[in-house]
Amino acid sequence: MAKTQAQIEKEIAEVEAIRNQLKEEKRQAQGLPSTADSARGAILREAQKLASQIVRERDSLAQKTTTGKIYSRFDAGNDIISNRKEKVTAGLWSNSSGELTTSHTSSAQTSSNSGRYYWNVYNSSSIALGSSVQYAIAYGNKQGSGSLLNNEDFPTKAVYTQYANLVLPPNDTTFTFAGAVNESHIYAINIQRARLKEKLDPGNWELVLSGSSGGSTEDGLTNTVSGHSITKLIDNSGASSATIQDGLRVYSVVSGTIANGELATDTTHTANNGYNKGGYGLVYPDLGIIVLNAGRLKQRGIRPVGTMTASNTNNQFNKTLFAAISGAASYNASYGFQARSEEEVASTFYYIRVKNADYNFSNNPTFTTGSLGALKHASMIKDPKTYITTVGLYNDKQELLATAKLSKPLLKSFDRESLIKIKLDF
Repeated sequence: MAKTQAQIEKEIAEVEAIRNQLKEEKRQAQGLPSTADSARGAILREAQKLASQIVRERDSLAQKTTTGKIYSRFDAGNDIISNRKEKVTAGLWSNSSGELTTSHTSSAQTSSNSGRYYWNVYNSSSIALGSSVQYAIAYGNKQGSGSLLNNEDFPTKAVYTQYANLVLPPNDTTFTFAGAVNESHIYAINIQRARLKEKLDPGNWELVLSGSSGGSTEDGLTNTVSGHSITKLIDNSGASSATIQDGLRVYSVVSGTIANGELATDTTHTANNGYNKGGYGLVYPDLGIIVLNAGRLKQRGIRPVGTMTASNTNNQFNKTLFAAISGAASYNASYGFQARSEEEVASTFYYIRVKNADYNFSNNPTFTTGSLGALKHASMIKDPKTYITTVGLYNDKQELLATAKLSKPLLKSFDRESLIKIKLDF
């Protein structure tokens, strides 16, 4: 019976298997490793050879990077600490000054249409180099008195309504001051945004106003300067918590000084004749707005001499408040407008860890000499030294993003390690 191709191939495979078995038995009898063990050994030898090569390349790279590297990558988990927040205060006025002793207006602005609504106050002449707006002042009257009709609008009414909409709760259209006194006319001081930064620092501002000699002295401020009564105003944050009004912090404006705090006798809010005109005002530190009770200030002699508030009459009450602020400082240099800003600063800290073998060589051309790049100073052979003066922060594209300057050069060598802490504020 003839065999199929498959049967023939099967028999050949069986014979081949018997032959290989006999070969393995013969190698074992001779004390030789099996064929499979030989192949495995060859693989292991190749693997060891490759591993040794990788180790040599790694060590070579490590040597190169420690002696001549330019960049080091941060370990995000250990070298970078982000979003550390702290409150920082600074002088509110230009150049971080804490006191504004000179006040100037711009004739171009005060005589313009906008001057009917508010006056900008500068730290020097408005046309002088470096002069900038520090704050704005305005007078508001609920009925529009004290101003001339301007295009079907009374500027004082527009100012009063604007500030009422800005700071008062919904449906409240009248300012109410300490003593539960409603007042229909106000002064407003609006700190310029660039000066304010984030907020006015409560308890760290003091406003001094000068009034006529006819002003009352019920708050104990009996001293006069050049025939003018002096009124010193602060907020009551040192003695009271803020009132939260429509999401905004509100403090009362009271008589006192930063140094001595609130004047105790000011709690009555009454004039010599016993007529209650309420507290001096309200301050909204988060907006940088101080609203002053014009009726109360009138008792302190802060009013246009011989002029009463009247309908459709320009009483120039912006000028009245400006004169009260600038006049006080002109009488006494210590009567400037003192104030500080407050802001929450988010910081990121970077820790630069310079190990002993790092950055001991410089790529400055003066560090080497000759075409072969030999060290210029023989004393540095096998003991090179550098000085760290600046740290650069780069992105992955090797683009410089920021630099940090050390206060003095930091010596670096193979036997010195350094830790440099960099703080970036946002």
